[in-house]
Amino acid sequence: MIKGFFNVPTPTNEPVYSYAVGTKERKLLKAAIDEARAKQVDVPMYIGGKEVRTDNKVSINPPHDHQHVLGQYSQGSKSHVTDAINAALAAKSDWENLPWEDRAAIFLKAAELASTKYRYKLNAATMLAQSKNPYQAEIDAACEFTDFLRFNVQYMTEIYAQQPPVSGKGVWNRVEQRPLEGFVFALTPFNFTAIAGNLPSCVAMMGNVVVWKPSNAQIYSAQVLMEIFIEAGLPAGVINLVYVSGPDAGDVIFKHPDFAGIHFTGSTGVFQDIWKTIGENIHLYKTYPRIVGETGGKDFILVHPTADLQVTNTALVRGAFEYQGQKCSAASRAYVPASMWPALKDAMTTDVNSFKIGGTEDFTNFINAVIDEKSFDKISKYIDRAKESADAEVVIGGTYDKSKGYFISPTVIVAKKSDYETMSEELFGPVLTIFVYEDEKWEETLEIVDKTSIYALTGSVIAKDRYAIAQATHALRNAAGNFYVNDKCTGAVVGQQPFGGARGSGTNDKAGSMINLLRWVSPRTIKETFNPDTNYKYPFLEEGE
Repeated sequence: MIKGFFNVPTPTNEPVYSYAVGTKERKLLKAAIDEARAKQVDVPMYIGGKEVRTDNKVSINPPHDHQHVLGQYSQGSKSHVTDAINAALAAKSDWENLPWEDRAAIFLKAAELASTKYRYKLNAATMLAQSKNPYQAEIDAACEFTDFLRFNVQYMTEIYAQQPPVSGKGVWNRVEQRPLEGFVFALTPFNFTAIAGNLPSCVAMMGNVVVWKPSNAQIYSAQVLMEIFIEAGLPAGVINLVYVSGPDAGDVIFKHPDFAGIHFTGSTGVFQDIWKTIGENIHLYKTYPRIVGETGGKDFILVHPTADLQVTNTALVRGAFEYQGQKCSAASRAYVPASMWPALKDAMTTDVNSFKIGGTEDFTNFINAVIDEKSFDKISKYIDRAKESADAEVVIGGTYDKSKGYFISPTVIVAKKSDYETMSEELFGPVLTIFVYEDEKWEETLEIVDKTSIYALTGSVIAKDRYAIAQATHALRNAAGNFYVNDKCTGAVVGQQPFGGARGSGTNDKAGSMINLLRWVSPRTIKETFNPDTNYKYPFLEEGE
């Protein structure tokens, strides 16, 4: 077996293609979209390296064109979850004993495949099934997923390199980082293909085996991720991909003695229910499970009276409405000084009214559809209540239509009360609520921002006054795990802004950092003595003065 202390390739962020008119990548992406729309795929589960299909087929439809059929996936049952656990445990010994550099090579190969051979197929799948425009798909599926793989390999090597600084004469102290004892459950969301790929892969990278359940709305692109892992050389059973209901998965996984942890991104309510279930079943497990989760947000932009108007306007319209407000980090509430509001309202109205809305196949559309009918109905009800409320006013947008796709016009609500429901509750859609405060009430507004929501994921302050920036940064230190100054509150980049929040937004284990990978190993300290003592007696036991 090869021996050596190996350096891995230095990770850099994957360049983002523009898809501008006339570029090669624009033509290649359009061709990949046309190819995907022209056929229907039969998407299997992947258990123990085998493609598993059932007779229970579920249609896959673009949210922006819900009559079109992209294919079907096989709905699984509890028995498939059991099979996936068994396959994972069967693969565990060989996988965890594989030298780390071989595991690294697999995921570095996956990064190359995602950024080259599969780039357009992966982006097209994300655009069609998750209704993302070309730029949003590019920064997610191609770039962020690739970044996760490359940077995580670097973090893995840094973790393994961490050793006790002192051994002392005749002693050698060392630390090994063992994978967890058992299997890990990865439960991934619809909104980011990169997150769906990272949650199981970073766990597996550290020598663990995984049962992965993606959101139903992300299964179409999850299959492409699995194709990449397999072509990269991932052994059978290391990551097992199943399509089952949440209750069926939970009923099997959270009662299994070998359950070792969960890597989760999704709603706060679901995560809290999972945590409660794990607590109730804690006596069943061989070890205390690791619980890592990134959940909801009610992300804010706080505008100071000294803020630049155009900077503020761009931060709000991009932060709130890119990907239809369906980013965990999307700007959902904003606090604007009264002196700026009339001019800002005009600027926002001009920009929002210039947005084109429609399917992702037309690259001139800035706004696409929300993910499904359930989401559409929930968001539209909030808009309707705002129209009827004496405590709110819809000043921009407010229309919606689901006849062809689940389209909701970007909507701006002005709340007359700082605790109005759309200022405090997560909507996960293209709705921004603004509270206009009196300029002299800046400090009072800081307190309102901090206390209005249970969440603490992202937030930003926009100001020219450095004292105001410093004051907001301190006052809101617990209100956002990712905090931005003079920018929108979205767009965290792997290796630059590790992502995650606390309070109701999760465990803040920072995806895209070494912090997260440390959650998937269990350290063992080893002390070896070269000249051990042979007599129990210490010098102080001798007689005499």
